[in-house]
Amino acid sequence: MNREYNFSQIEEKLLKEWEENNVFKTEEKLDKEKFYVLEMFPYPSGRIHMGHVRNYAIGDVVNRYLRMKGKNTLHPMGWDAFGMPAENAAIKSGVHPAKWTYENIDYMKKELKRLGFSYDWDREVTTCSPEYYRWNQWIFLKMLEKGIAYRKSAVVNWCPHDMTVLANEQVIEGRCWRCDTPVVQKEIPSWFLRITDYAEVLLDDLEELKGKWPEAVLTMQKNWIGKSIGATIRFPIENSTSVLEVFTTRPDTIFGVTFMALAPEHPLAVELAKGTDYEEEVEAFVNKYLSMSTRDRNIIDEKEGVFTGRYAINPLTNEKVPIWIANYILWGYGTGAIMAVPAHDERDHEFAKKYGIPIKPVIKPVEGEWDYEKEAFTEEGILINSNGFDGLSSEEAKEKITQELEKKGIGEKTINFRLRDWNISRQRYWGTPIPVIYCDECGIVPVPEEDLPVVLPENVEFTGMGNPLEKVEEFVNTTCPKCGKPARRETDTMDTFIDSSWYFLRYCDPHNDKAPFDKEKADYWMPVDLYIGGIEHAVLHLLYSRFFTKFLKEIGLVDVKEPFTQLLTQGMVLKKWIKIEKLLEILGLTENSTLTELFAKYNIDKTENKTIKQWLEENHLTINDNAKLIFEKLGLPMEKLKELEEEYGKADKMSKSKHNTVDPDEMIAKYGADTVRLYTLFAAPPQNSFAWTDSGIEGAHRFLRRVWNFVNDKVEKIKGVSYTKEDFKNLPEEDQKLRRKLHQTIKKVNDDITREYQFNTAIAAVMELMNELTSYKGENKKLLREAIENLILMLSPFTPFIADELWRTIGNNGYTIEQKFPEPDEEALVEKTKEIPVQINGKVRAKITVPADADEETVKNIAFENENVKKWTEGKNIVKVIFIKGKILNIVVK
Repeated sequence: MNREYNFSQIEEKLLKEWEENNVFKTEEKLDKEKFYVLEMFPYPSGRIHMGHVRNYAIGDVVNRYLRMKGKNTLHPMGWDAFGMPAENAAIKSGVHPAKWTYENIDYMKKELKRLGFSYDWDREVTTCSPEYYRWNQWIFLKMLEKGIAYRKSAVVNWCPHDMTVLANEQVIEGRCWRCDTPVVQKEIPSWFLRITDYAEVLLDDLEELKGKWPEAVLTMQKNWIGKSIGATIRFPIENSTSVLEVFTTRPDTIFGVTFMALAPEHPLAVELAKGTDYEEEVEAFVNKYLSMSTRDRNIIDEKEGVFTGRYAINPLTNEKVPIWIANYILWGYGTGAIMAVPAHDERDHEFAKKYGIPIKPVIKPVEGEWDYEKEAFTEEGILINSNGFDGLSSEEAKEKITQELEKKGIGEKTINFRLRDWNISRQRYWGTPIPVIYCDECGIVPVPEEDLPVVLPENVEFTGMGNPLEKVEEFVNTTCPKCGKPARRETDTMDTFIDSSWYFLRYCDPHNDKAPFDKEKADYWMPVDLYIGGIEHAVLHLLYSRFFTKFLKEIGLVDVKEPFTQLLTQGMVLKKWIKIEKLLEILGLTENSTLTELFAKYNIDKTENKTIKQWLEENHLTINDNAKLIFEKLGLPMEKLKELEEEYGKADKMSKSKHNTVDPDEMIAKYGADTVRLYTLFAAPPQNSFAWTDSGIEGAHRFLRRVWNFVNDKVEKIKGVSYTKEDFKNLPEEDQKLRRKLHQTIKKVNDDITREYQFNTAIAAVMELMNELTSYKGENKKLLREAIENLILMLSPFTPFIADELWRTIGNNGYTIEQKFPEPDEEALVEKTKEIPVQINGKVRAKITVPADADEETVKNIAFENENVKKWTEGKNIVKVIFIKGKILNIVVK
C-alpha cells in the first residue's frame, strides 16, 4: 500500500479533529496524579520565532508523554500582552495598542495550533484583558492594605522632550532612544512593592530548589538578593551636626580609612560643598552623572571624583578624612556612601592612586609579603596599625570592632541586602492602571474592590510625548469614594512584570469572576511541576513570581511556598551567517573590486563596473552586514552561500538585524510541523543551544518519510493481526533480536524522557530501531505488528500528526495521546544468546553464537567446532586461552 506522505493535508485534518473533539481539555481529577507543565508565555509581537518553537515543543513532548503515562496534566498557554512595543506601534502608525495586540495574538495562536501543541485553549489567559488585569489591581490593593505597596519619590531616567520616563534600556549613550534628547535624572513620586521584606525568605527558600533548578539560576538569584553581613558605622562631619552613615562588610579595616566617598545622587553631595572653593566643581560633577542611566554608570571603567572641601571624623581614631564624590559609588546600594580603604579595596586603591590620597595598610597577609603601594590586599589576614586590635585575625577583629562601635553608640552589626524595593510605576498607557485615587480632602484613597477593574480608556491620543492617560480628562477626573468630592485618578500604570508574576495561578481557574482563582483548584494544580523558559528570565521574572507566591500564601490564597518545582532553561536556536567582509576575503576580493569580478566568481556572465563599495552604499549596506543580502539582491547562487555558511559561518542567536532568522511558517509549509518539531528536539539536549542547518531539517524530514513508507508498505501484512505476550515465547534468533531491540528502545526512550528530558537521545534510539526494522527479513506478523505499533506510540509525543495518521492506517481508532505509552517487557530485554568474537593470535578469525550465560568450557567447545577456528588452529600448539565472559575468546597458538 503506497500512499504519498501529504503532511499538509494530514496535519490540517488532524488539527480540525483535535479541536472539535476537545482532545486536550483538562479538568481536575482528584483520583489521578497531576502534573502541571508550563512554558513561559510569549509577548504577542506578531510572529513566533524558532526559539518559541523549541521552547513550546519541549513542553509539548512532556505533556503528551505524561498524558500517555496516565497522569492528569495541565498544559495551558496565554499572552504576556501589555508592554511598550504596542504603544510604539500606536505612536508610529496610529493603530490602537489593543487592536495591534489582539491581531498579533490571533495570528500567533494560529501558528501555535499549526505546530500541534497540546494546549487547553479554554484556559487561555491574555494579560491586557480587563478580566485579567482586574485581579492585578485586586492583588495591588491587598498589598496596599498590608503595607507592602507604598508611595515614595524615586529617581528615574527622564526625557525632557518626550516628557516621559525611560527604562535603562531606552537610554542610549545618555540620550533618549526615540528623539535623541539628553536624558536627565529626575525625582518623581512612584509606587513601590516592599519585596525587601521577603529578602530573607526568598534567599533561604532557594535551598529547596537545589538540584531542581539550574545552579546558574540559583546563583544569579542569590547574588541579586545579595545578603551581606557587616556593620553600619556613623562618621560625624566636621563642623556639622550631620553624620555620614556607611555600611561595610569589612569593619576590620576601619583604621585604614583615608577618605569617604559619596554617590553623586547622595542628598549631601551638593550640600556639603556649599560655601567652599569646590562648590561649582562639585555641582558640575554631580549634574554630569545625574544625566546618566544606572546601566551606563555600571559600565564606566575610569574612576572619577571631586573633593567637596569637607571632612568626616573617623569615630575610632578621631582622624579627619576628606569627603569626595565618586562616580563608582552607586546610590542604589547600601547608603550611597562608603568608608574608603585604598590598601584593602581595588576600586578605592585605583581612586587613591589617581588623586594622590594616602594609602594606609591595616591588614597583612598570613604568609608572604605585599607592596600596598602597588596593589590592594583584599583578602582577610592579620590586623596591623589598628589601635589595640593588632594581631587579631580579620574574623576576630570584625566581631570585636563591631562590639566596640556598639558600645560607643556609633555603629552596630547589620545585615544588608542588595535587593531593592520594586518600583512598579510606569508613565505609559498600555499597562494595568494603578487603582488609586487622589483626593485633596482624604489623601490617597484605594479604589473600592467592587469598582474594579479600573479600565483603560480607549479614546487616547498617542504622540510619544508624556503619559497619554494624563490627557484623558474623563479618565483622570473622578469622585472620591470616601467623601464624594472631586478627585483625580492615578495615571501611572503597572510594570508589566506584575502581569507575569502570577499568571500561572490564573491558568488553574481562568474564568473566575469572583476571585483571582479558586483556592481548591490552585491547591490541586500547584506548584508548576516543570517550568520551561530562557535563562534570561533567571532573575526578575522568576524572583517576582516567587515573591508574589509568598505574599499570596500569607493572605491565604495558596498553600505552596514556591511556584515552580523544577526549572528547565532551554538553549537557543542559532544560525550561522557570514559578513560581507568575510565573503570578500574568501573570494579574494576587496570593497574596491567591481561587481563584474564578483559575478565572475560564480560564472555569471554579466558586466557591471561599479565597485562593491559603491553598490553597498547605494543599497544602504556595510561590510558588516550579512552576505545573504548580496546574494539575494544580485541573484547569486544561494546554494553556494549555504556552503560558505557551513564552512566559515559564525553561529549566532537568530535576529532580524543580522538577517539570520529562519521563519517557522516557511519551514512548516516546506516540511510539515512534525519535521520542524522533530528537528528542534533532535538537534541537541534541551538545555544546550544548537545551530540550525538546512541539512539537519532535511534529515529529519527524510526520517519521517522513511517511517511513513515503511508502515504503509507493511499495512496489509499486519492489519487485523493481534498479539499477546505469550505469542513471543520460543522465538527464532532473528525474531528474538528484533524484539529485544524493540524493548531496549522502549526502555531507553522512557529513561531518556524522564532523565533530564534527553529527547535527542530518545529520538536517536527510535531511529536505530527503525534501522533494525527495515533490515528485518522475518515473516512474524505478530512481532511486526507489536514493533510498528510501539514505534508509532514512541514517536507520538515528538511527531503527533504522523503518529495519529499511522495509528489509524494500521487499523486502530482514536488518537495516540489517548493510548498507554509503551513499557518494556523485562523478559525480552534478557539476551538468551550472545555473539562473541574469537581471536587467534590477536586477530578476529570467527564470530560464534553462545548461550548468554555460557562458561569458558562451553564457549571453547563451540569455538573449536567452528570451521574457521579449526582452519587457524589445526596442527598447532594451543599455548594459552583467554576468556572474558560475554565479551571475547582469545586463543594463542604456536
